[in-house]
Amino acid sequence: MQLETYVSDLLYRYECVTIPELGSFLTQSVSASINEKNNTFFPPKKELSFNEQIQKNDGLLAHYIADVEDTTFELANKKIAKRVKVLKESLEQGETLSFENIGTIVFNKEGKILFEPSYKLNYLTDAFGLSQFETTVVSREVYKAEAERIENVIPIGVTAEKRKNRSYLKYAAVAVLALTLGGVVASNFYVNQIETHNQLAQQKAEKELDAKIQQATFGLNPLPAITLNATKQTGDFHIVAGAFRVEENCNKIVKELKSEGFNARKIGTNKYGLHQVVYASYETRLEAQKALRTIKSSHNNDAWLLVKKLD
Repeated sequence: MQLETYVSDLLYRYECVTIPELGSFLTQSVSASINEKNNTFFPPKKELSFNEQIQKNDGLLAHYIADVEDTTFELANKKIAKRVKVLKESLEQGETLSFENIGTIVFNKEGKILFEPSYKLNYLTDAFGLSQFETTVVSREVYKAEAERIENVIPIGVTAEKRKNRSYLKYAAVAVLALTLGGVVASNFYVNQIETHNQLAQQKAEKELDAKIQQATFGLNPLPAITLNATKQTGDFHIVAGAFRVEENCNKIVKELKSEGFNARKIGTNKYGLHQVVYASYETRLEAQKALRTIKSSHNNDAWLLVKKLD
């Protein structure tokens, strides 16, 4: 029994997935972040941790296995207990347990469990289609030195000598006014140049962001076509193939999937404005989960189950 596969499926929808008599995998949502050293953007995600103190059977894992394998709740619990016994024996012998797409577990010198999470999958469904990317720095002080040079206008001094003809004050005032207006015009010119430069740099960064998001959508490998009993196109259980910012790409994927025997279709956009494509829709969770397992193993390992009532 591939216990880690069932745990991985549940981590998309639940914050705590317990393996009875072993421990619990916990998830915590974290916001998007930026590494300023290398200008890398990280999307929001779920951080994984493991708590060996939470071992009480809450029935979640057993019910899920019973639904997927079409068996009883009692038999599912027996399968879990048998698998946990083998895992514990491996840990006691100093082996490292590897849970695919989740992480590794090993005993430390004190006999406590150490968990090292894997970052291959992002279990936050709201961040579907997003991945980390790097961008160039937006320069905001290109003309700073030149602008400061222009702004440093040398003041004009006038002696206190009294003269009958004070017309020189008029000319001095005109000169000061001319220099001031010239400085303002030049300063505005360079400020406008700076703003134009920043706008172009920001547009370039946004284009790179769009390209990265488009590239981050889950690709479909050209594997041999498989036959599924997925004729129904109604129901609230949808197997998602990918999400695309450009609708033309979305239509292309739908056409390719249909040519491979899937009942693919578009189901609208998600909260990020990406067009979603599904392999098919199903009336029951059990039917959808069986089809999902087949698709993940034979066509697209990044496919996932979306539970949503469509308008």
